[in-house]
Amino acid sequence: MSHETGFFIYATHMKRRVFKRFVYVLLIVLLGNIVACSKKNDAATPGGNGTDTIPDPPKEDVFDPQTPGVTVKTMDYKGGNIDDYLLYVPDTYNEKKTYKWPIVIFLHGIGEIGNDINVIRKVGLPKVVTGKQFVMIAPQCTASWWNTDVLQQLYKEVLKKYHVDSSRVYLTGLSMGGYGTWNWAQTSPEKFAAIVPISGAGTPSQACVLKNMPVWAFHNANDPTVAVSGSRDMVNALKACGSNLVKYTENPTGGHDAWTKAYADTALYTWLLQQKKVKL
Repeated sequence: MSHETGFFIYATHMKRRVFKRFVYVLLIVLLGNIVACSKKNDAATPGGNGTDTIPDPPKEDVFDPQTPGVTVKTMDYKGGNIDDYLLYVPDTYNEKKTYKWPIVIFLHGIGEIGNDINVIRKVGLPKVVTGKQFVMIAPQCTASWWNTDVLQQLYKEVLKKYHVDSSRVYLTGLSMGGYGTWNWAQTSPEKFAAIVPISGAGTPSQACVLKNMPVWAFHNANDPTVAVSGSRDMVNALKACGSNLVKYTENPTGGHDAWTKAYADTALYTWLLQQKKVKL
């Protein structure tokens, strides 16, 4: 065999070995890519071992129908001094499934403390609420005084349960509830779009936290139970803070009951429902 022939055979053999190695390396690379892609897909699949999972789709806004008018509800939160509350929804509440209703929270006075929720129906806002175009929540305090921590729990519950607009939450109350309105608003001003305290009092030294809050206060000058200075001092303190959003109605007579006249005034609701929450 000549040198040329031997070299040709050797070269051909080497080419085949190189080609086999090339194919072998190529197969390893391809298999590696397949495994990597498989792991990536597994990581993007719910239940996979990766950390970058596909997020769950957003939960639908589930509409829970309610009986129109005033009904009694039991608070989910236990251990506080509120067991039940009155819920009022307008007649069209169940029809307007996509509409977010304004909501008014009403705090009663000391005379309605107890365990008979039906007494709340006979006083203040619950007495005249039928036909109003907002949702109303009227809790009953079972003992002592309004507890802000328990009211905060109620606030969370009702905003979660009912189809209401969180930017249009209003707070009102009479007598002890007037105190409760001032106190809760001063504690958590970010929660409310406007407040209507009636025949109550707040803490004037802390009034400035409400300087950007629309307020309409009511009191009777001859109130023998809660001195009219309770409202006057808060209104003056708000004005001293630079508030131009405070309204004050003072009747010359009427005794302690400034609420019957206030809640009968349609102008109150026109004003109230125009208010929306702003940054304080």
